[in-house]
Amino acid sequence: MQNKSLVTIICLCYNHEKFVIESLMSAINQDYPFIELILVDDLSTDNSREVIKKWLINYPHIQFIENETNLGNTKSFNKALKLAKGDFIIDLACDDILMPNCVSLQINTFQESDFKNLAVVYGNTELITENGEFDSYFFPVNDSKKTIEKRKTGDIYLSVISGGNSICSVSSMVKKSVFDDLKGYDENLAYEDLDFWIRASRLYDFDFIDEILIQKRISTASLGTHFYLKKDPRAQKINYSTYLIIKKTIRLNKTKEEHKAILKRMHFDMILAYKTSDFKLLSRYILLEVKQRIRILFS
Repeated sequence: MQNKSLVTIICLCYNHEKFVIESLMSAINQDYPFIELILVDDLSTDNSREVIKKWLINYPHIQFIENETNLGNTKSFNKALKLAKGDFIIDLACDDILMPNCVSLQINTFQESDFKNLAVVYGNTELITENGEFDSYFFPVNDSKKTIEKRKTGDIYLSVISGGNSICSVSSMVKKSVFDDLKGYDENLAYEDLDFWIRASRLYDFDFIDEILIQKRISTASLGTHFYLKKDPRAQKINYSTYLIIKKTIRLNKTKEEHKAILKRMHFDMILAYKTSDFKLLSRYILLEVKQRIRILFS
């Protein structure tokens, strides 16, 4: 029996003039037919809106939200989420490209997975340059394009809070009910994924598809490139958000093992704060680590 669950793809655009049409067409041309698109332009300063409006002439059924102010990813996504009618949600940046079978593979996994408390299905990602040329894979693969290291599935909370490559955010599909339960993204943060995966993995199971589900574009303007910039206001805002996420995680932890695991993540970000010369943030981390070690000692 064919699965007829509706999938909502929320497409977030900010200065993606060169890539937005290719990204949108990848969502339109999925081999799974039951798809709703909600497109948000976050007050782009290039010609993204003009390009989008011209494209929408042929797709008048697609919902288009034009932000009057630049809200950022978390608020823009939550704005679209309130309109979503799908049972499942994909968060798609408008410079990335879904593979044609991405949605069908994810839906089938939700249907066939052994995990009864499944919230998120994700896969591997091909990283491409701004010109669309191959760069690498998010998870290293063998000659058959299968991941070399087996991914942890089910309860991955400990893996997520420890840091590292526990999940590939851009290749994920999430149950709408989970977004509703967790009240979407935390709008107080500069970026969304780490905090959401931590909160979701505390309560739900995750599953992995060993396939390339999406092409992610590496861009000088992308958020990931700003984590490591010295004395950069955006980098400082992003890295302070990570500090807030770690503090939230400590409150979610239940065991001594979990309290120890967050120290590993904390040490990585302490080094990052030092390398980016954010000594105010580094001092915050030092104080937080002292408190955490006392907590571990008496837990």
